[in-house]
Amino acid sequence: MSQKSKPDYGIDAPGVVRNLFIASGVAILVIIGITSGIVPKRLMIFDLLGTCIGTAIGCGSMGFYMLWSSKIGKIKEREKLLDLVKWRGDEQVLDIGCGRGLMLIGAAKRLSTGKAFGIDLWQQEDLLDNRPDATLENAKIEGVANLVEVKTADMRKIPFEDGTFDVIVSCAAIHNLYQAEDREQTMKEIARVLKAGGQVVLEDIRHGKEYQANLAKAGLSDAKIVSSTLGTLFFKLITFGNLAPVTLLASKSK
Repeated sequence: MSQKSKPDYGIDAPGVVRNLFIASGVAILVIIGITSGIVPKRLMIFDLLGTCIGTAIGCGSMGFYMLWSSKIGKIKEREKLLDLVKWRGDEQVLDIGCGRGLMLIGAAKRLSTGKAFGIDLWQQEDLLDNRPDATLENAKIEGVANLVEVKTADMRKIPFEDGTFDVIVSCAAIHNLYQAEDREQTMKEIARVLKAGGQVVLEDIRHGKEYQANLAKAGLSDAKIVSSTLGTLFFKLITFGNLAPVTLLASKSK
C-alpha cells in the first residue's frame, strides 16, 4: 500500500483558478483604495466601486467553487455518473482523458475480473501535476492498482482495436480539443472501440448537443442528454455562456 492515505485527483484548470483569485485580489485592492481615498474621485468615470465589488465577489466565489469541486464535488459527481452504468464487474473500461484517475479508478473499484484503461496526453494546464505516475499512485491508494493501466495517447486516435470496450467514460476532457472536427473524430473513435451492447457516459462543460449529434452520426443512435436542462442554463448564465455542463448516455446496438 502507498504511504499516502488519500488519493489526490488534482485541481482542475489551475490557470483559471489562479486568474480568478488574482482578479478578485486586484478588485479588493482597488476597493480599499477607493474607500480610503487613495484612488482620486476624478479617475472614477463610472461606478468603479460597484464594478470592483462585483468582480471581487464573482471571481472569488467562482475560484472557491472550482477548488471545492476539484477536491470534493467531483468525487461525489463521479459516483453519480458511474451509477448510470449497469455494472457486472467483468467489463473492459476506457477512460478518455483520464488525468489523475478520477473516473478511471472509480470504474476500477466497481470491477472484479475486468480492467480499466486510461488514456491522456497529460497536459498541465488542464489538471495540476497531471502525469501517469500520479494516476498509478492514486490507484495504489484506492487498492485497484492491479485493475488499472494507463497509456499516453491522443483521443482522436485511440490505440485499441475495434470493439474492445464494454464501457467508455470521459469527464471534462473532450472540450480541450478546440476544433470541432477533432471532437467529431473523437466521437467516431469512441464508437469504433465500443463493443456491441457497450455503454458510453460522457460529462463535459460544453459542446453537449454537438457530442450527441456526432455520436448519433457515428452509429450510437440512442445518444441522449440526461442532465438537467435548468442546471445547464444556470451555469451558462452565471459564467456568461462559458460553461454549459451536460451528461450524455449512449449505447451501441447489438
